This record gives sequence, structure tokens and C-alpha cells, in this order.
Amino acid sequence: MTEPTHKRGLWATRMGFIMAASGSAVGLGNVWKFPYITGQNGGGAFVLVYLICIAVVGLPIMLSEFTLGRKTNLNPVGAFRQLKPGTPWVGIGFTGVLAGFLILSFYGVVGGWTLAYVYKALTHSLDQFANPADAGKFFGGFIANTGEVLFYHALFMGVTIAIVIKGVHAGIEKACDILMPTLVVMLVILMIRALTLDGAMEGLKFYLYPDFSKLSGHSILMAMGQAFFSLSLGMGAMITYGSYLPAKENLTSATLYVVLFDTLIALLMGLVIFPAVFAMGLKPTEGPGLVFSVLPAVFTGMPMGWVVSIIFFVLLAIAALTSAISLLEVVVAYFIDQRGWDRKKAVLTMGLIIFAIGIPSGLSFGVLADFKLFGRHFFDSVDNLTANYLLPIGGMLTAIFVGWVWGTKEAHKEIERHETTFHWAAYWEFVVRYIAPVAVAIVFFAKYFPAK
Repeated sequence: MTEPTHKRGLWATRMGFIMAASGSAVGLGNVWKFPYITGQNGGGAFVLVYLICIAVVGLPIMLSEFTLGRKTNLNPVGAFRQLKPGTPWVGIGFTGVLAGFLILSFYGVVGGWTLAYVYKALTHSLDQFANPADAGKFFGGFIANTGEVLFYHALFMGVTIAIVIKGVHAGIEKACDILMPTLVVMLVILMIRALTLDGAMEGLKFYLYPDFSKLSGHSILMAMGQAFFSLSLGMGAMITYGSYLPAKENLTSATLYVVLFDTLIALLMGLVIFPAVFAMGLKPTEGPGLVFSVLPAVFTGMPMGWVVSIIFFVLLAIAALTSAISLLEVVVAYFIDQRGWDRKKAVLTMGLIIFAIGIPSGLSFGVLADFKLFGRHFFDSVDNLTANYLLPIGGMLTAIFVGWVWGTKEAHKEIERHETTFHWAAYWEFVVRYIAPVAVAIVFFAKYFPAK
């Protein structure tokens, strides 16, 4: 049964929804992952393919998820159950809720790292690195420290719980109305500082000039995967956020704004990272350690490096927090809608359980370093399960559901419900039915084939 909308809450303003949905999409995937995989895959050519994938795959699937949410005013499980009751399609909704639950369990650990690095930047602990090796050693020592890691994990989850418990408007929307503009201002400040460094233009050339000789088939698949995952698709977040949309909202323009905002943040991040890395004479291909093991060394050698370091890690913490809020809300909405829990009970109970499930991830680089699941640390196992299985499966099945089961004609009616003209309907229907499922399937199966 559909929970009455006034009990669930609604976005108070269109901008509030756009900021919240953008906050869900803008996370560590944009600020941490996008720069390092761009560096590993040749720079400018990779960025161009990434932008094409955003337009071709990401945008249509995001519109599909928002449409499912607004049509039903329910969480992912309730949405599929209402549209196709008594069928296995409800499993897509459970996949999304499970993905949100598991991702937040280790995401909260990384969020804790960002808060720790804000404190360490403020107290000059990050001012001492002569090279990335020293910064990497410092980071390794930190994540192996059980007490510190669990303290910051608890702090990050506590802040996330405190925001979500206040509800859709008073909590999530108001927080994102402040956090997202702050993030953009900080990014612009960092970009200006990075671009004014001696040698920055080499980094700019690497980032913006497409050299297609550096592009491989594997790079194209990486770009498609990054485009998909950076938009928080397949985890139920956009269905959940869409369920709080009023009927009068223009779904197509709202989707465009969210995608543009998310993509802008990722592109601006590249304009911070690559000029700074090249100016300091370092390599852009450092991989996942770029943020915690390389950038502190970059900041050490940079004029005004202490201030830049503080701003950067505050930005990183904000990006982590806005995504964590949406992940917890996916789980909470399920228990409110389907189980009849009140918000306080749902947030506190599930927030504490997710924190507890995250403890082994937090200890994966310390006391549990020798504990392996399927040959991986606990942290890496949960990351692998969600990013490489639950999300692509959820995204692919959502596209199939909207394209072939519920049907694009029914979705089209919902999109145009409040006198909205869907100008690019033919393109959207073709992509959702044919292109998106195939593209996501390719990304899913590509991991079984070695990179050339």
C-alpha cells in the first residue's frame, strides 16, 4: 500500500530537490575516483568518452528512476511492487536497498577518513611530506590504527544519522542547500589556485587535449562504468529521491540539471588535480592513492599549501556526506513505507546496524588485514560486491523494466503528467529499451576479460 505522501515528506522547492539529488550523485566517485581513472586512462580522450557515456546511458536511466519514484511515491521495493505486484521484478527494489545498505557500511569508513584528514590538515599533520612515499606511509599508518579509524567512522555515521533523522525537508534538503553550494565555491577556489601554479598548463593539456592513441577498449569500458556509477544509478537513491517529488515538477529538466551539476563537479575536480600534480612534477597515473597518498605531498610543496589542503579535505568530506545521506535514506524509506516504522526508529536502528556492519571494513587495513573473503580484504569484498555486481545488475534490470515491462508509454505518461512536453521522448525510449541495457551488460561482463 502506498504510504500517504504527507507522512513521507516532499521536497519544498525544486532547487532543494536538485541540490539533494546532485548531492547523492556527487560523491567520492567524482572527487576521488574520477581523477585517478582519468589519469590512468590517458586524460582528455577518456574525458570525452566519459561525457558521451553520461549523455547516452546515464541521463536516460536517471530519468527512468526519477519517473518510477514519482509515479509510486514509494521506496524502490514499494515502487516495483506497486507497478508489477506479485512478480519477481520486486527483486530489483530489494537489490537497490541492499546495495545502499552495504555501500554505506564501507562508505562510512572512507567518510571517516575524510573527516580525519580535515583534522590532520588543520593541525599541520599533513605539512611534512617530502614526497608521495612519505604521505603514503603516513596514510597507511592511519588506516591501520584501530581506535582512530573507528572513532572517525562513528563520527561520520553520527553526522549522517543526525541529518537524515530530521526528515526530507528539514534534514536532507536543508543540509544539501548549504553543502552543495559550499562544495562548488571550494572547488572554484582550488581550481583557481591550481591553475595559477607554474607548470599547471601541462596538466591542463593532459586533461583537456584528447590523445586518442592513449585510448583502449578497456578505457572506453571504464568510462562507461564511471559515468554510470558516478550518477548513483542502480542503488535505489534516485527512485527514493524521485518519490518525494511533487506532481507539478518537470522531470526532464530536473534530470538534466542534476546530471549537468554532477558532471560539472567531476570536470572541475580534474581542473584542480591535474594542474597541481603536473606543477609539482608528479605523475597523474598514481591510482586510488592519489587523494590520500599523493595530494598531501602536492600540497606540502605548494605555496599556501596548508590552506589549500584544509579546503580540499573539507570538500572531500562534504562530497562523502551528501552521498551517505542518500544511501541511508534509501534504507530508511523502505522501513517507513513497507514496514510501517516511524522515521526516528528507522534511522537510528538502521544507522547503528550499518555502522556495526562497517566495523570489519574499517579494520581491514589493521587488525583484520589478514582476514580474507574470496581472496580480498573485507572492505574490498563489500566494495566489489556492490560496485561490480549489485549496481550494474540493478541498473540494467531497471532499464529493462521501464523499457519492456512497465513500458515506456506508461513512463511517458508520468513524465508528461503535469502539462510537460517531453521533447526528446523518442530518443529516451530508444535508449532505455535498446542501448542502456546492452551498455550496462557490457560493463558488467567486461570485468571477466583482461585489459589489453
